[in-house]
Amino acid sequence: MTRHQRNATAGCVYTYHERKKDAATSGYGTNHTRLGTDSVKGFDCCSLSLQPCNTPVITPDGWLYDKEAIIEYILHKKKEIEKQMKEYERQCNKEKDEENQDLQNKQEKKLTAFMKNETSISSKPLNPFKDTPPAKRQKVEAEAGPSSSRAAITTEQPGSSTNGSISNMKTGKEKELPSFWIPSHTPQAKATQVTKPNKVVYCPMSNKPIKMKHLIPVTFTLADKGDGGKNLAGKQVRYKCAVTHDILTNSIRCAVLKTSGKVVTMDCFEKLIKKDMKDPFTGDTLKESDIIPIKGGTGFASSGADLQAKKARPVMMAS
Repeated sequence: MTRHQRNATAGCVYTYHERKKDAATSGYGTNHTRLGTDSVKGFDCCSLSLQPCNTPVITPDGWLYDKEAIIEYILHKKKEIEKQMKEYERQCNKEKDEENQDLQNKQEKKLTAFMKNETSISSKPLNPFKDTPPAKRQKVEAEAGPSSSRAAITTEQPGSSTNGSISNMKTGKEKELPSFWIPSHTPQAKATQVTKPNKVVYCPMSNKPIKMKHLIPVTFTLADKGDGGKNLAGKQVRYKCAVTHDILTNSIRCAVLKTSGKVVTMDCFEKLIKKDMKDPFTGDTLKESDIIPIKGGTGFASSGADLQAKKARPVMMAS
């Protein structure tokens, strides 16, 4: 039930404020809230440690990391991949051993069956004056009919059901286990198959391959050089543009010059550096790929940061 009729209003419109208040009271509907500045990473902070970088490096995609943190991450991932690779090789060796064992068992079964057939062949010579030839013996048995063969079968199987025994241990069942719940009759749970791991280490932010040689050193220009860059975490203003000396904040778009590693504002690049496309510190000719915008830490939609938090809750069904 809505609270529109209980509110001090004479309007006939169900306002946004009333809708939010009813959703909070009833417990239905998805909650939306926009993150504040306290929940946004600083533009000069590491994407892993979320602290100001001591030795900043940047990827070609524009993600800033502390050199120590990203190298530790890459080494940790390589150790995990090496461990998974050993497990995969152990699994492959085990499968090969099982295949060889199955092949050996099949060969042993074939050899046992062959030896059994060989020993069952009679090598006693026939007496032409006393023994009946095999061809004539088969002809006599065919003329006698199936009754004689049935009689022979019944006489050759002692301990069968015809002898009147009702025991379940007479016909070879003493070697069988009638209990279906014992471990040998239950289905066996096989180990989970390990897939071959990928040896490539991916960036934790962009999910693209990352290598140590692709990391570009970054040089920030201190806004206050009096303390030598100490206690940066406790300062609101830490760095400035290397060319115009404008203070760098989260609301100002920044870029790194690949040739020198200096950090400048995008306005400085558009108005000053882009005219001749030369690095003002080294004099090297710049390309479009040498300008690396710093991602994250800003409120711009183009930065790719999701500044809205959602919490899914049950939806009230319409009657």
